[in-house]
Amino acid sequence: MKLLLARAVVFAALSVLMTVGTGYAADAPVAPSLGEGLFESRCARCHGPKGTGTDTGPPLVHRIYHPNHHSDYSFMRAISIGVRAHHWRFGDMEKVSELTEQEVGLIIKYIRSIQQDAGIF
Repeated sequence: MKLLLARAVVFAALSVLMTVGTGYAADAPVAPSLGEGLFESRCARCHGPKGTGTDTGPPLVHRIYHPNHHSDYSFMRAISIGVRAHHWRFGDMEKVSELTEQEVGLIIKYIRSIQQDAGIF
């Protein structure tokens, strides 16, 4: 019960990052490049430079991660509490520790920008 309450608090806090309009982090009025360094230092080890994937993590520049299928909230959840494997055979994703809510938002904004550049949406 405490775990569910803790998760609810995390989700509520992270929802502050959502923007008005489409709800995509890419709509936030900050440059995607602010999240690039965070992505490269915290995410690229598994998801590859520029989100291209590796042998330990899936590519985030892939149509399966289109915002209509995996919302910003899905990314926030995966980063904040981890996620069980469900599309790929890379295993479960552990939570990424020691990131602020703002840093998580910047990472998502960067992911959306590289997806958009790749024509995902």
